[in-house]
Amino acid sequence: MIKDGVRAVCFDMNSAVENNTKFIKQKAHELGFFFCGISKAEFLEHEAHQLEKWLKKSFHGKMGYMENHFDKRLDPRLLVDGAKSVVSLLLNYYPEEIQNKDAPKISKYAYGEDYHYVIKDKLKSLMTSIQEEIGEVGGRVFVDSAPVMDKAWAKKSGLGWIGKNSNLINPKHGSFFFIAELIIDLELIEDGPIKDYCGTCTRCIDECPTDAIVQPYVVDGSKCISYLTIELKDQILPNEFKNKMDDWMFGCDVCQDVCPWNRFSKPHNESRFEANRELLNMNSNDWKDLTQEIFSGIFKNSAVKRTKFEGLKRNISFLRNQ
Repeated sequence: MIKDGVRAVCFDMNSAVENNTKFIKQKAHELGFFFCGISKAEFLEHEAHQLEKWLKKSFHGKMGYMENHFDKRLDPRLLVDGAKSVVSLLLNYYPEEIQNKDAPKISKYAYGEDYHYVIKDKLKSLMTSIQEEIGEVGGRVFVDSAPVMDKAWAKKSGLGWIGKNSNLINPKHGSFFFIAELIIDLELIEDGPIKDYCGTCTRCIDECPTDAIVQPYVVDGSKCISYLTIELKDQILPNEFKNKMDDWMFGCDVCQDVCPWNRFSKPHNESRFEANRELLNMNSNDWKDLTQEIFSGIFKNSAVKRTKFEGLKRNISFLRNQ
């Protein structure tokens, strides 16, 4: 029989866990994240088999870093001592306006300021608020900069399902959002996964210009236009992709643009993601005549700097010579 004192302690602990969970979700919302979900920090057994198969097929291309820290990618407790919870967050980046149609294309996520800076500022604010409200909470913030399987954690946290294009899809907002995490040593109430609503739809597979989606839910990254235009550092792009780039010079949004769930996408309200007006207005000739000075000005704090001036010129040249 449970004594009253023990029962009271259990009640207090459960109440604290519930209150802490509510606080974190409310604070995340105040910082502009439109969804926040929580998972137990544990080994990702199912994803371990998938990742191993994907790497063995060399679908990561020349992204050698994908082979590093295999265990850390699958177990957040190896990244944060005593980790108990993974807090997954989504931040909308869908733009209100898009580029001049007479121009090579840049993925919508790169229209504004580099998301790494924007999201890390928000995550640090969230972590500070947690420590001020709850007490001594240890942990780390992550946004696409460490071996964390962000889509897997977001799926486990009920923020969406992973679609046939391998993107996380939310039933209310589609897929034009960034994913970020806090891995912390605080026990919280877990959220469960939701159903996969892709159904029989294959539009992303049918419309992929380079046939990178080799089967439902499996993407050969070495064929993806985003990989070719950003991650691949070769001086010349592979000739096999001539006339298949769909005019993309940085990244690619095709599998998202054609996804029926993105009819629910709404423009973001993050001022730091506002598109550079000069970028939106540039036409094909402007991009052809791009100089280092103009590149540095337009993309001063942009994710496009990842490909550097020479890389973007390489991509533009490849499109012009198709």
